Amino acid sequence: MATEGAGAISQVQPLDLTQHWVGYLALVLFTLAYFLAMTEEVTELRKSKPMVFAASVIWIFIAAVYANGGMSEQAGVAFRSTLEGYAELFLFIMVSMTYLNAMEDRGVFENLRVWLLSKNFSYRQLFWITGFQAFFISSVCNNLTTALLMGSVILAMGKNSPRFVTLSCINVVVASNAGGSFSPFGDITTLLVWQKGIVPFTDFFSLLIPAIVNFVLPASIMHFGIPQERPAAVMETQAMKRGGFIIIALFALTIITATCFENFLSLPPAAGMMLGLTYLKFFSYYLQKTATYTNNDLINSDKLETYHIEAAMTEKARLGELLIKEHLITEHQLHQVLKNQAQQQDLEENQSFDVFQKVAQLEWDTLLFFYGVMVCVGGLSFIGYLVVASHVLYGSIDPTVANILVGIVSAFVDNGTIMLAVLTMAPDISQGQWLLVTLTAGVGGSMLAVGSAAGVGLMGQAKGVYTFTSHLRWTPVIVLGYFGSIATHFLINGRYF
Repeated sequence: MATEGAGAISQVQPLDLTQHWVGYLALVLFTLAYFLAMTEEVTELRKSKPMVFAASVIWIFIAAVYANGGMSEQAGVAFRSTLEGYAELFLFIMVSMTYLNAMEDRGVFENLRVWLLSKNFSYRQLFWITGFQAFFISSVCNNLTTALLMGSVILAMGKNSPRFVTLSCINVVVASNAGGSFSPFGDITTLLVWQKGIVPFTDFFSLLIPAIVNFVLPASIMHFGIPQERPAAVMETQAMKRGGFIIIALFALTIITATCFENFLSLPPAAGMMLGLTYLKFFSYYLQKTATYTNNDLINSDKLETYHIEAAMTEKARLGELLIKEHLITEHQLHQVLKNQAQQQDLEENQSFDVFQKVAQLEWDTLLFFYGVMVCVGGLSFIGYLVVASHVLYGSIDPTVANILVGIVSAFVDNGTIMLAVLTMAPDISQGQWLLVTLTAGVGGSMLAVGSAAGVGLMGQAKGVYTFTSHLRWTPVIVLGYFGSIATHFLINGRYF
């Protein structure tokens, strides 16, 4: 009976509210909320707040209209369908972010930063190194995390060269967006398409060469604007904490697990990611149980004993000289106190981490922002606006032109929102065209600094040096890479059309 009732509800045509006051109000709320989200750096209002508010109000009015017409069940089914799509995306991103936070805790990213700083690369060399690293790291991490990681390296190396910082930040934004466009889990656009099952897992990698063109073409031109000087090398060492390499391997295994769930079991990739999260949980349990033993080994080592003596002598010269002079403490007592403090510090620095603390440290504002976006778009689709947009874009315009326009629009509107809208439209286009819109929506945000999370994040990190205006000066070069990647896609992926 329940199944029959649900089937009857799903067969009822939704109301066309595109000319209704609820439809107009939904458009105004979504536009206003998105504007506030884009101006987060100016207003200091977290982007999730207006977006979740708009999503809630839109569905309140939709549900009220349907309840008034005696069709409240249909509105509930539509909302739950939207919520299910978000739940899959949320779980996938939650696991990815947890692993990234765990790797950061173990010093994986800091180790990479220090290694780069110690090699005495020139500005031009660092420009390309950070660009390629951003390109490939973003194929497994989100573009925001990748951009912020490379941004910290750029700011550290470019303290005396603002021009290097500006151009390198632009390069990292382009590279991060391009790198995520050829990997099924590298960007929100590819992740949404993959989870919908529209493009098979392996076919995404056919976009690798077009993505490289999108990054390398503008970078080759910007290269000549980079100073030829060489920054001073920083000679320091940064040891990775215990378990860092194993967590990297577990993250790779988690991605493989998610891929196998989707390809061989026809289960959502999010289900495989949740299994992968248990890998990290069990490993954190192991670290907790072996932390004391490992650190006692360290404390009893000759190397650490030497360190403690050196630390004690340094601290004695700085802090204990007065106490000894006043006969308030003996030299031997001071040595023992400082040694015990150093041992405790080593124990704290090398102790295991709690995986649930890493979950608590997630970018909840970003996750809730995506909730607001997906629920808003689901509401606009239920109202009927995306059907209208689909008829305009894919009914009267050539699909290639439509998909190129989608990429240009993504420079102004978040690419995840754009791709979600296209998926909701469900146009009848070839796989080659689906790959094209995946590419254009992914890299189109590079045209403007506000077109992607990577650009917005770097503007906040490098305030006053990397700005909207400085990025805009190089937009023509980025547009050249945009159309170059499209031409390359048609050239080498013609079999998909």
